[in-house]
Amino acid sequence: MTQRPAFEDIRFTARDGLRLYGRRYPAQPRAGQLSSARPVLCLPGLTRNGRDFHDLAIALSHDSAAPRDVYTFDYRGRGASDFDTDWRNYAIPIEMLDVLDFLTVVGLHDVGLVGTSRGGLIALVMAAAQPAAFGALVLNDIGPVIEQQGLARIASYVGRAPLPKTWPEAAKLVRDLFEKQFTRIPEADWEPIARQLFNERDSKPAPGYDAKLSRALSVLDGPIPALWPQFDAIKRVPLLVIRGENSDLLSAATVDEMRRRHPRASAISVPGEGHAPLLRDEPTQRAIASFLKSSDESPKSTPQLMATAQFV
Repeated sequence: MTQRPAFEDIRFTARDGLRLYGRRYPAQPRAGQLSSARPVLCLPGLTRNGRDFHDLAIALSHDSAAPRDVYTFDYRGRGASDFDTDWRNYAIPIEMLDVLDFLTVVGLHDVGLVGTSRGGLIALVMAAAQPAAFGALVLNDIGPVIEQQGLARIASYVGRAPLPKTWPEAAKLVRDLFEKQFTRIPEADWEPIARQLFNERDSKPAPGYDAKLSRALSVLDGPIPALWPQFDAIKRVPLLVIRGENSDLLSAATVDEMRRRHPRASAISVPGEGHAPLLRDEPTQRAIASFLKSSDESPKSTPQLMATAQFV
């Protein structure tokens, strides 16, 4: 018997004509079991793509207690989505519209949302612009206060890292960039991680994102204002905050304040990982699965519109 593929490709045209890409990992219930679990949408970080969530998507779609459909999405200029000819469109409000269009195309609302870094910022804007879009939220190493040290580190390599010629070179490049923050990654895992970051062309690494993303970062002048007003818009939904133990973008103090302000917030720390946790380890995957299962059963609250801020 031919084994079913783990995911289905989704391609659609954005409102400005760009072709964008996502995946669906169908729920895999046991024989005789029906899946009524809330579907999940995973949104990646600034230069990343939906491949970052492959292991998590497999775990959630095959979860024995509550298998669920999982969707991943590549923003414009990342992964398998088209690059934009105008770098100014690499902006959170536009990327949020792309995400909302994706939800419309696949017919979803009230999803569980997993937002890594920039994906979490998009979630904060979505909560104000379209409150019914999601009903539970996992923020992966992002919060209302973004530490300038971490932002500066990211800006130092976006669009500047050389393109490796082979996959072993790609693994070494990624290890050199991240091993100070990710201290528990086995040597054999660096190449699979590199294959998440880079596309592949002719069996060799190819750019995984548009280098012009660095121009979008360069327009930032000083620290990003605290986003507590936007954070208030997510108080209606259950929240799980994940922080890498070695993160330089999300501080432990900010996590504590998020828990104090949010009535249904919980938090976990991922040992030996920095910004942003890879979501590949079983304890973190179990914590996310458990949170989503509990959120399936939690009562819904009435969405309230909040004012949005502008982001680049």
